[in-house]
Amino acid sequence: MIRATVLGSGTSTGVPTVACECPTCTSPDIRDKRLRTSLLVETGTATLVIDTSADFRQQMLNHKVLDIDAVIYTHHHFDHIGGFDDLRPYAFRSGRAVEVHGMHETIEVLKSTFPYAFGLVESTGASVPNVHVNYINDTPFVAGGIEVTPIPMRHGRNMRVNGYRFENLAYCTDTNHIPDSSLALLQDLDVLIIDGLRWDPHPTHFTIHESLAIIGLTQPRRTYLTHIAHQVLHARDSQLLPPGVEFCYDGLVVESV
Repeated sequence: MIRATVLGSGTSTGVPTVACECPTCTSPDIRDKRLRTSLLVETGTATLVIDTSADFRQQMLNHKVLDIDAVIYTHHHFDHIGGFDDLRPYAFRSGRAVEVHGMHETIEVLKSTFPYAFGLVESTGASVPNVHVNYINDTPFVAGGIEVTPIPMRHGRNMRVNGYRFENLAYCTDTNHIPDSSLALLQDLDVLIIDGLRWDPHPTHFTIHESLAIIGLTQPRRTYLTHIAHQVLHARDSQLLPPGVEFCYDGLVVESV
C-alpha cells in the first residue's frame, strides 16, 4: 500500500500570495492555505519526499517527519528545490547521506544554487547538506526500497520535467503537456495527483479544463488537482468539478492499494 500526504498544494508564490487581498488569499478556510507543492510518499518500510519545496522546513515540522529514505526531484524550479539546505538535520539524525534522485539538469542546478553542499566553494567550516546523488532518466529506479517509474512530461515550451508513478499512484505536477508515451504509463491508476493551476489559460501549467481532459484519457479511479493558484477558492470551485475529481489541500492523505 502507498500512502501519500500532500505537504503543499500551492503554486510557486504559495497561497495566501504576498501583497494580495483577493477572496482566496483572505479566506478563513484552511483548505485555501497552500504551501508550495510537495508530496510525502510512505509504505510500511520507507519514506520518500517529492521535492524539497521552498516551504520544506515548515512541512517537515507540520507532519513530524523524523526520517527520510530518499528525496526525488521533479525538476529544478526554485519552489521545488528551495528547501534543499534543510536536509541537513536528516543526515545528522541518521548519520548517513540523504539519497537524492534527479535528472541531470536538476542536479546541476542544485549544485549551482547550493555550491557549498557539493564542495564547489571553499568551506567555512559550517555544516552543509550531506547527500548522495543518484542521476535518473526515463528508466524505472528504486528509492528507499520503492520502485519508481518516471513519467516524462513538458513544462512550458520545452522544459523536461518528471512525474512519478508508485505502484497504482501517480504524481504529475508542473506540466502543460503529457506525451502519448507517458499517458500509457498513467493507465489503471487508483490515484492520480495532477497539475491543475486555475481555470484560465497559463503558458506552463495545465488549466483545470486541460487536467480534466487528461483524466478523461487515463480514467484513474480518483483524481486530485494540485499546484493550485489563488484564483481557485476551494469551497466555491469544488462544486464545479465532476465526480471522482477533487482539489488537493495541505495535509490531505490518500492511499492506493
